Amino acid sequence: GINLGDVIGEGSDIYGDGVNIAARLEGLAEPGGICISAKVHDEVRGKIDAIFEDAGEQQLKNIALPVRVYRHRLGVRQVAALALPAKPSIAVLPFDNMSGDPEQEYFADGVVEEIITALSRMHWLFVIARNSSFIYKGRAVDVKQVGRELGVRYVLEGSLRKAGGRLRITGQLINAATGAHLWADRYDGSLEDIFDLQDRVTASVVGAIAPKLEQAEIERVRYKSTSNLDAYDYYLRGMAEFYKWTIEGNTAALRNFCRAIEIDPIYAAAHGMAARCFSQRKALQMGLEAGDIAEAERLARCAADLGRTDGIALCTAGMTLGYVVGDVRSGMALTERALALNPNLALAWYSGSWMKTWLGQFDAAIEHARRAMQLSPQDPLMFQMQSVMAHAHFSAGRYDEALSWAERALHDKQSHLPALTVAAASAALLGRQTEARKAMEHLLRLAPAMSLHNLATLLPYQRAEDLARWSQALRQAGLPE
Repeated sequence: GINLGDVIGEGSDIYGDGVNIAARLEGLAEPGGICISAKVHDEVRGKIDAIFEDAGEQQLKNIALPVRVYRHRLGVRQVAALALPAKPSIAVLPFDNMSGDPEQEYFADGVVEEIITALSRMHWLFVIARNSSFIYKGRAVDVKQVGRELGVRYVLEGSLRKAGGRLRITGQLINAATGAHLWADRYDGSLEDIFDLQDRVTASVVGAIAPKLEQAEIERVRYKSTSNLDAYDYYLRGMAEFYKWTIEGNTAALRNFCRAIEIDPIYAAAHGMAARCFSQRKALQMGLEAGDIAEAERLARCAADLGRTDGIALCTAGMTLGYVVGDVRSGMALTERALALNPNLALAWYSGSWMKTWLGQFDAAIEHARRAMQLSPQDPLMFQMQSVMAHAHFSAGRYDEALSWAERALHDKQSHLPALTVAAASAALLGRQTEARKAMEHLLRLAPAMSLHNLATLLPYQRAEDLARWSQALRQAGLPE
């Protein structure tokens, strides 16, 4: 426990509030951890390579007034500041759920996702992807630090209160470099007006960033994927489950997306995410039944047909057609349409990276993966982007780089099957047979049905020479026939 204050010395003893507060802070610290008072935090902020989280005001034993406490985040070092893009850039942080009901978290998260999607439609604006901005969920943050870590000029934060049929959204736009508030507003309405409230918040933010923006540009953010509130609710529940990246979460997510489709049969994004559930399931299990593949294709083609102007529907449909169905060229065409509609959609750049890899366009695949990482630099699913980078480098014959990227992915997600596959293959062709066998043993424990016989189904490469390279490497690593 560390405090800053006057102490009284008497012989070999020291005492006083300065000492007493430090002693009480010690009791609040985790084993091996550090707690500091606000006085100390004010002195060291920005001067040392450490990150502190605001633990709020604490009532300490035998201390008259509450003390604001900061905890050192163990094992975390200050993230280097990212370079700012040439165009205006913004991160939308998770809104605080003020409803008093933790079950409403998914609703607050969904509102933020809709705002991010709407802002991303502005081609002149650089928008950080949802997964990176959501690493700050539940944390007291310093917007200047957020700006440095995400590489943005502006940060939007806010809160949502839902009570009965009424809804209140508050938002404030902050200059991340100076901490100055550029705009703040509050929106009240009935729950049925949620889409209008989202539009008003988004349009106001855009107007605050570029006051001279023509009204026609502001109107471009006015996009709704469904007008049915019940369907939208199930869609948000599905997204919350999908992001868990587990078999159980996948099952729950698909169930919620299908319920949204039952309520609103022309809900394009729900069709797209339902299709993407099968892509996720294949990545988690390394295989699907024929009936699953047929259903995934049906959902993907419905999403593409219904969502001709919906980037998320198009890129999720494209990824499913490429990865699950094996129709990579159609998948790439849909992904390119998604990027034309929304060049800030990290998911579409990520999806395109896989397509380019399977088509043999490895340098383009690497550039797509880099763009996805730039748009979502703090993404909790970064291991997926690192995995596709590894696959692209392997297929291009750069085995050292492929293994390096695979190891980064496995550092965050040891059970990620695509990363284990390329780790085993790369190590084998580098002559590091012990590493290759170890990775293969891990892979087969998780996916015992994987074999050289079904390799073309698992890795939908379109060129025979690419598949031959994989077959040779994985055979050397110990993959059974």
